[in-house]
Amino acid sequence: MTKLSILDLVRVTEGTDARTAMDNARDLAAHAESWDYNRIWVAEHHNMAGIASAATSLVVSHMAAGSKKIRVGAGGIMLPNHAPIVIAEQFGTLERLYPGRIDLGLGRAPGTDQITVRALRTTHEDAERFPQDVMELQAFFKPVQPGQRVQAVPAAGTNVPLWILGSSHFGAMLAAELGLPYAFASHFAPAHLMAALEIYRSRFKPSEQLDKPYAMVGVNIIAADTDAEAQRLSTTQKMSFANLLRGTRSFSQPPIDNIDDYWTPAEKAQAQNMLARSIVGSPETVSKGIDALVSETGADELIIVSDVYDHNARLRSFELIASTQN
Repeated sequence: MTKLSILDLVRVTEGTDARTAMDNARDLAAHAESWDYNRIWVAEHHNMAGIASAATSLVVSHMAAGSKKIRVGAGGIMLPNHAPIVIAEQFGTLERLYPGRIDLGLGRAPGTDQITVRALRTTHEDAERFPQDVMELQAFFKPVQPGQRVQAVPAAGTNVPLWILGSSHFGAMLAAELGLPYAFASHFAPAHLMAALEIYRSRFKPSEQLDKPYAMVGVNIIAADTDAEAQRLSTTQKMSFANLLRGTRSFSQPPIDNIDDYWTPAEKAQAQNMLARSIVGSPETVSKGIDALVSETGADELIIVSDVYDHNARLRSFELIASTQN
């Protein structure tokens, strides 16, 4: 049976606030472990009022403190925004607090717009150093070596597992070269999924962390008791994609009856390309969709986004998704 995990967007909805979004993420983590999800991740985004996970390591800690066994981590940290030693210190601390439960997924995108990139003091050259920064970060998690003058306290010796995230061929090649697990972001960039998986698997080199390829596929899944209700719930995410295309950073909006009243034909076409791998429907529909996706991709694990406006409806969506695999 393919493992199921969660990528939580830590959405701030209309009528709520960032604290509510973070508490909802914590609550989801607690429920998710009772439904046997393998891990739950949050991602680094900046200058987005509708996403409350900019201080990613703090949100990870909040979620881990509210759960007992589920793996919790970043999916991911945008490493060019940070010095590797700082991320090692943060996630080494998390591993000391919650031993055996912390994951660290790494991406090279900024997680924001170009104006905010400048506010982060990040440059194009920082992204070009991504492979070297990944290896430097990896070294900080290993035991201190004789003569090592700089160490990330308390990270040394924690061996926090690293993942490479990607939406193109670059991440697949790097994950294969370093022998790391690979997560592909087909929940918003599905076009290169199959090619990236083939590159990763064919070029994989065993490492201390991993002896054979391990691929996780990101996918949007929204489940409800009926296909019609799930389709209605999915309009929240569709509006978010339309807003993204318009350059609007708004809060998560409640579902509507007819999404075609909201987006233009051009926005619909673009958004549907980005959402092409989505699975939306009743438990029966979702089960068939998951089986087809796993059969096509050979994924070792799926990491699921269920971008539903109401927290209780979102919990219900994840509960129904989990039930399809039992």
